[in-house]
Amino acid sequence: MEVKKITLQATIETERFVLRPLRRSDMGLIQLYFSDERVARMTTSIPHPVPPGMTEAFVTRAMSENPNEVVWAMDGTKSGASELMGLISLERMDRGQSEVGYWVAPAYWNTGLASDAVQALVTANPFQDKTMFASVFQDNPASARVLTHCGFEYLGVAESYSLARNGNVPTWTYLRKL
Repeated sequence: MEVKKITLQATIETERFVLRPLRRSDMGLIQLYFSDERVARMTTSIPHPVPPGMTEAFVTRAMSENPNEVVWAMDGTKSGASELMGLISLERMDRGQSEVGYWVAPAYWNTGLASDAVQALVTANPFQDKTMFASVFQDNPASARVLTHCGFEYLGVAESYSLARNGNVPTWTYLRKL
């Protein structure tokens, strides 16, 4: 008999929202936001248009036991907002490091939501990381400000492939020691 250790995903409370594990009922709003070209273009992993089945596969993967990338919904129901205002994730790397990724629904842009979510994740540090990394496209300075506001330090430039843009895009890379 093989015994598997199941790691429970932390729920992280803030004053204005909760970072919680994804649920199947989130698929409709995730599909809506994945289909928004403004959201897709600022990510590496969301194609535009979104192919059939992609959202379901994403949610299924996020809900699996011990995923490499742990995804939280930014749930604003506690303050009368939407149950899904965006997503934030941590992708496990080696040596006590993770990479932070996030996107926010356009209705919540410029509200401080991304900064609050990143700061909540850094403060909770659910994997007990020593370091967190993040990168943003250079044509998205608002996301760069989120990271510097949360104590991330600029490391340098690189580039990442964007599915929605069908090409490499210049990025800025950041690091936060914990």
